[in-house]
Amino acid sequence: MSETAHVTKAAGVVSTATLSSRILGFLRDMVIAWFFGAGLSADAFFVAFRIPNLLRRLFAEGSLTAAFIPVFTEHLYKGGRDEAFGLARSAWWLLALILAAGSVVGILLAPLIVRIIAPGFLASPGKYELTVLLTRVMFPYIFFIGLVALSMGILNSLGHFAAPALAPVLLNVAMIGSVLLFSNHLAKPSLGLAIGVIIGGCLQLGLQIPFLIRKGFCLRIARPLYHAAIKRIAVLMTPAVFGAAVYQINILVGTLLASLLPEGSVSYLYYADRLVQFPLGVFAIALATAVLPSLSRQAAIGDIDGLRESFSYALKLVFFISIPAMIGLIILREPIVRLLFQRGSFDATTTRLTAEALFYYALGLWAFSGVRIVVATFYSLQDTMTPVKIAIVSLLLNILLSILLMKPMRHAGLALATSLSSGVNLVLLLAALRRRLGGICAYEVLLSIFKSVASATVMGSIIAVVWVWSAPICNQSTWYLLALIGGSVIAGCVVYATSASLFKCGELRPVIDMIKAGLGKRTGS
Repeated sequence: MSETAHVTKAAGVVSTATLSSRILGFLRDMVIAWFFGAGLSADAFFVAFRIPNLLRRLFAEGSLTAAFIPVFTEHLYKGGRDEAFGLARSAWWLLALILAAGSVVGILLAPLIVRIIAPGFLASPGKYELTVLLTRVMFPYIFFIGLVALSMGILNSLGHFAAPALAPVLLNVAMIGSVLLFSNHLAKPSLGLAIGVIIGGCLQLGLQIPFLIRKGFCLRIARPLYHAAIKRIAVLMTPAVFGAAVYQINILVGTLLASLLPEGSVSYLYYADRLVQFPLGVFAIALATAVLPSLSRQAAIGDIDGLRESFSYALKLVFFISIPAMIGLIILREPIVRLLFQRGSFDATTTRLTAEALFYYALGLWAFSGVRIVVATFYSLQDTMTPVKIAIVSLLLNILLSILLMKPMRHAGLALATSLSSGVNLVLLLAALRRRLGGICAYEVLLSIFKSVASATVMGSIIAVVWVWSAPICNQSTWYLLALIGGSVIAGCVVYATSASLFKCGELRPVIDMIKAGLGKRTGS
């Protein structure tokens, strides 16, 4: 099987598992919105949860897997499975010790962390104290999810993608169950959510163990505990903390500045970001996850032409999917927010303000998606310094734009700043990668983007006309709104696929193959 076929099949499996997780994630957010709205408890939980979640994306799923997979793959292909598993056991137990110590430190320093991450909460003692409490309860989540991320690196390198991709499903189930079972019986109802996060972390790690054992990986303590290649992983990981997760750092900057805006601003950005994360996770992150082991194999054996081809293939595919998703989110932003969240404490005003943030986040979806592929390519080459240098430029630009835009545009300005800085980040990364590889098939990529934009424009025009005609009816009926949004998504996919076929987009067939691979994996075929 060719590398592109491997990538397509793996991406289909990861996309299908991620889709299940994201659907449950929306159900989770609907429960949170219904129960907590966008007030004090919601703001406190989202800030507290963002702290361990950010650490997960910075030190676990982002930099750890990006640094571990290329080194593990190199040992696997050059030293054999026993040598690679020795490295993995050493990494597992050292990481467990570091994460356990880090969890204790995080619990002790929770007040200071909250002061740094949400200084605006100090003006409301009740909100600040609740955020500190929730942070302490949830901080150990980084222990479980860090080991899940390492397990993902091992399993993905060995060709297994399903279990790591399905892990977030268990987190969402645990959080939903905890709200429904515990929150009404607690003096501080948001503690129910925090308890659910810890339960979910335990379940996520527990899911990985049987699959690791099935692949022949033994969890006995490594002897000696330290493996020489750990230093290489650490060297790669240190700058990767910034390079792989610049988007998350930008979101964190938005959270910090949003805490200085009127109450509810943090929640508007959170709910909008969740909607953007749906296509980003189902397609872009899935593709980046699937392509990294293939890129690492090609880098390990010195197949630069093959690596260039795999990169171009993944980048064209991610733009082919993210561009119509961006246009769809922009056109349907308010109806989608209304359908998913507008109930209970989440009122019409909250819907309008969340949709505002969603519009500006959606503008950057193409950039958020493309960055994932380019950064994965740099890491397959064991080059983490280039992404970090560019990430620092992007981060500084985001801070500058956020400060300039937050006064006239409030929370919407923060979302726009994130999108603009991510666009600059992608352009700079592409330029650097082109120099590194001696070319990135730029003409083919640009032609593919042009065809994708043309096809998505046709799709968007038809959806927009339908919504202008049907908006008065949708304002009166939730079920009609559900049917029309669902119908618009299906019709949009059909129109886009038809237009792409007419424009001879070569990415249409791989997308169909991805869907088949995902369905086949799910049904056990």
